[in-house]
Amino acid sequence: MFDDLRRRYVDLAQPRLGSEVVFATDDFFADKSRLISPEEPKFVPGLYDENGKWMDGWESRRKRIPGHDWCVIRLGVPGVVAGFEVDTRHFTGNYPPGAEIEVAHAEGDVPEDGWTKVTPRLELLGDDRIWVPIAHEAPVTHVRLHIYPDGGVARLRVWGKVMPDFARAGDDLIDLLAVEWGGRGIIANDEHYGKVGNLTAPGRGVDMGDGWETRRRREPGHDWAVLELGTFGRIEEVVVDTAHFKGNYPDRCSIQASARAHGAPEEIARQAEGWPVLLPEVKLQADHVHTFRDELAALGPVRFVRLNIYPDGGVSRLRLLGRVVR
Repeated sequence: MFDDLRRRYVDLAQPRLGSEVVFATDDFFADKSRLISPEEPKFVPGLYDENGKWMDGWESRRKRIPGHDWCVIRLGVPGVVAGFEVDTRHFTGNYPPGAEIEVAHAEGDVPEDGWTKVTPRLELLGDDRIWVPIAHEAPVTHVRLHIYPDGGVARLRVWGKVMPDFARAGDDLIDLLAVEWGGRGIIANDEHYGKVGNLTAPGRGVDMGDGWETRRRREPGHDWAVLELGTFGRIEEVVVDTAHFKGNYPDRCSIQASARAHGAPEEIARQAEGWPVLLPEVKLQADHVHTFRDELAALGPVRFVRLNIYPDGGVSRLRLLGRVVR
């Protein structure tokens, strides 16, 4: 279930997009910022801080007055939300039994009004994860999580699609594959050490875990990943960054591209096998930013790409710089 969500959507609440938990009524036991931490929640036996047991999530104190606790997440980029992942892992005797979620499109950190309730009262269990789909077509900038009456939530993922304002780009050269412009990873044949979605993330990778990396291949063939640009564009420059990959970078890579694809991720992957070549097979180096311009084929506007790596290994970022085709 949750792997499928990562194929279809991006987490709009991830901090590397600029998202932030900007307010919480109470985060006495566990800081509100941990609610959107990109790492999987963990439990550390015997770890305490000055307020009590250290927990990996957002946790309020036991409420001794009327009311309930809530927090606000300001998304780094506007997006259309498909649903929420509410994760209470490791919260067993201290999880909230109920929750509700609202969204808004507003300015500022903590909007006073304009909130729309998009879920019913949710029943939560301890040490659990649930997927809550919603039907809300308008882009949102803020999410408000209510918990009843108090307690701890490990993670809140806001799965959806980035809705960039391409008018801001004009005729400028932009990274059409960047997640902030709506790019996303669709599927890869292997994500043993790192997810394909990392290829579209902002900035350079912070370590080997912040990239796409496959296991060591012990059979014939090569590894590949399929990604979608935020919109149709003409690619003028390709950047393949192998930051931090030194003894495990791919020996070579190539890129195929297409204007059209359809169906489930597995169907798109099969179609990608026959896409025309954008970048022919080129050599790569360890821990290096590779830039390719003259090698690119003139394919016209494209929307999907397949990155082939030979035979296996890790790539930190893939940048496809081009101009929006309207």
